Amino acid sequence: MSKKQKKLLYRIIISLILFAGIIISEKIFAPQGYNLSVLYLVPYFVAGYDVLLGCFRNIKNGKFFDEEFLMTVATVGALIIGEYPESVFVMVFYQTGELFQNIAVGKSRRSISGLMSLMPDEATVIRNGEEETVFPEEIEKGETVIVRPGEKIPVDGIILEGSSSLDMRALTGESVPFEAEKGNEVKAGSINLTGILKITVIKEYADSTAAKILELVENSTLNKAKTERFLTRFSRYYTPAVVISALLLAVIPSVITGDWKDWVYRALIFLVVSCPCALVISVPLSFFGGIGGASKKGILIKGANFLEALGNARTFVFDKTGTLTTGEFSVIGVYPSKDSSEDELLSLAASSEYYSLHPIGKSIAAAVNNVTVPDSVKEHSGFGVEAQTTHGVILSGNRQFMKNNGIASPDDISGTVVYVALDGVYKGCIRLGDTLKRDVKTALTKLKQEGIRSTVMLTGDNDVAAREAAEKLGISDYKASLLPDGKAEYVKSLTEKKAKNEALVFVGDGINDAPVLALSDVGIAMGGVGSDAAIEAADIVIMDDNIGKCVTAVKIAKKTKRIVRQNVIFALGIKFAVLIFAFFGLTNMWIGVLADVGVAVIAILNAMRTMKIK
Repeated sequence: MSKKQKKLLYRIIISLILFAGIIISEKIFAPQGYNLSVLYLVPYFVAGYDVLLGCFRNIKNGKFFDEEFLMTVATVGALIIGEYPESVFVMVFYQTGELFQNIAVGKSRRSISGLMSLMPDEATVIRNGEEETVFPEEIEKGETVIVRPGEKIPVDGIILEGSSSLDMRALTGESVPFEAEKGNEVKAGSINLTGILKITVIKEYADSTAAKILELVENSTLNKAKTERFLTRFSRYYTPAVVISALLLAVIPSVITGDWKDWVYRALIFLVVSCPCALVISVPLSFFGGIGGASKKGILIKGANFLEALGNARTFVFDKTGTLTTGEFSVIGVYPSKDSSEDELLSLAASSEYYSLHPIGKSIAAAVNNVTVPDSVKEHSGFGVEAQTTHGVILSGNRQFMKNNGIASPDDISGTVVYVALDGVYKGCIRLGDTLKRDVKTALTKLKQEGIRSTVMLTGDNDVAAREAAEKLGISDYKASLLPDGKAEYVKSLTEKKAKNEALVFVGDGINDAPVLALSDVGIAMGGVGSDAAIEAADIVIMDDNIGKCVTAVKIAKKTKRIVRQNVIFALGIKFAVLIFAFFGLTNMWIGVLADVGVAVIAILNAMRTMKIK
């Protein structure tokens, strides 16, 4: 508890002790003709002086119909008509509810504020050959920082010296430490567990991964869900309407019947019950808890509106390369000609691709242990490469490249194929494939179990490679040979066809998918730790490459949506029922307090369940 919360708790306890003491004293002294009713003002003011001050301050500033105004009018009214015990009880129980709400909100905030401790308070930098302690904001790009065991990495960088295990749970939600060594890129916010590291800074503090995450989390409460915005508008009209109803209930029947005390009492119950705090607090708390629970899993959600939309998702569209697949090609088939062998074919192809930076060329070179270094290499953009080697002139590329050089090659091999020729003689071809990520199929199956009706894969690959991946994964539909603008057009057409209350989710790697991420109802970027573009473009960022967290995000969204609906129905149902009973004189103020504070406490307890997801 904070000091403020402890102070309120002590006031509540003192008020209850005084309240109990007055009730006992009345039983002793009332028969002797003593009237101790005025003593009830002591526990009343001890418990609620801040509510009274807040009410008068708000009235002075022109703010009416908030919960402090309602409680002040209701309790002061009860005192005026002589209902002293009930007035004190209303104020004490209201403050008890406020205390509980503060504790609950604080707990929910801490579920997110754990991320706020990503950055260390200070860092050690080597300047002029000596160690210097500075604030992380003062570190400049290109400087060298030292991070000792137990310390947090202050900025993004590359390990210059040393090796260590890094705890990256705050970034990715992954509990298994990452083994880092010289040459590895490391992210700000990671905790160094073992060795001493010297790190060359590649990004200043403001541009570091952790700083961007902190900014994202801090702004997440700005984007309110439709339900939150509706309840804000609802309470704006609901509370004044109930206050006016209470005033009419107090005046009109009293004028007709002459029984002012009874009808004013009923009106006061109206005021107590009308406070919308159960909704105003529990609904935002539900979304805030969902966002906090997701952050613990390494899923960053930029606002309650995106969490709410994800709960209505029925279609998931996936980018293929880098999202469903690793983006790393590997040799999956070697087809030598009659006068060649697999080893010779691979050796020739690897030699020609020795200097290649293209993923296909690098994967071929990686398949051979000893590669002959070519004397020279000439690239033919869009077709292939021509390499001068000790073996002769090697041509390596697509089928059109062979055709352009007058070399016959078969056309019965499908997929991504590299054809190879030596001194104008065809030597065979090599088939390559992009490796599917581990557990992708399981994740897609679970998405369907969560109510996702349609899964679509978009890729720039040829139709054969796309069809094979779609069949392996059980994808509902796919579109191949798409450029980025083609992906955007297709997603746009899907959003136009979907039902109004349904959401379309696009999942991409966040680097070249920014237009599609923006077009979709919810854009999810995979592998956010490695991509600044992901954090900027997406609505939800999964801080590692685990596509299974899409399922976790959907579960959190649906649970949050379910809890919000429960709280709205429960709170409004109880309140309207008690208001009706109060109108007919079938209840009292004690029940009215329970219908307000008690309902709020139950709704908040229910809302806090969003912070926990299995």
